[in-house]
Amino acid sequence: MAQQDPNRVLRLMPTIVGVLGSTLLVLNRLLLTGDLTGSQSRSDALGVILSALLILTGLLWQRVQPRTPEAVELIGEQGFEIDSTLPESVRVELAWASYSLLTNTPTQSMAIWSDGKTLLRRGVLGVDANVTPGPIVQRSLQTEKPVYLVSLKLYPGRVEFTYLPENTQAVICQPLGKQGVMVLGANAPRSYTQDHEAWVSAIADKLTKTLNSMS
Repeated sequence: MAQQDPNRVLRLMPTIVGVLGSTLLVLNRLLLTGDLTGSQSRSDALGVILSALLILTGLLWQRVQPRTPEAVELIGEQGFEIDSTLPESVRVELAWASYSLLTNTPTQSMAIWSDGKTLLRRGVLGVDANVTPGPIVQRSLQTEKPVYLVSLKLYPGRVEFTYLPENTQAVICQPLGKQGVMVLGANAPRSYTQDHEAWVSAIADKLTKTLNSMS
């Protein structure tokens, strides 16, 4: 279910008050009998200016104030899958890293792949149990740079992320050196901030060292 923007009413308030005020001024002028005095003219002019300023403020707030991204409930079952053939120390490291990302970033689904094997899936799971690197993940591996898809539905390449929930809204592909990648999925577009990306990068650096020590 989409999450409503909690600031929507606040952003609309100046516009609503401005329109209401100008409407009442017009009604007052239409219903007023008798000659218009100088003080009444000045009051009407001031009221029109204040109403116009309120409407202008409301329009500016609509453009300037950021809107909260609409979140959805990801389709899938909660799960935690880890490669049982890995050394215990590596499994502990992967478990800690995944828990940290799921609790400290918008990530709700994630997978870790390295050297042709799916090492971990955690959070809301997609239909495919194994990670198959598609063009987007391959590009991240080749450049050794993260790829952040801020709104996944805008990218035709989203079809490669079948190991994530089908309605995943945003994805980060974070390389783990040349041979591995960490794919993170969120339930709202544009949900990762620069601080989140820095945290993801720091976790990835630690995991890269751990996985390289196995070689």
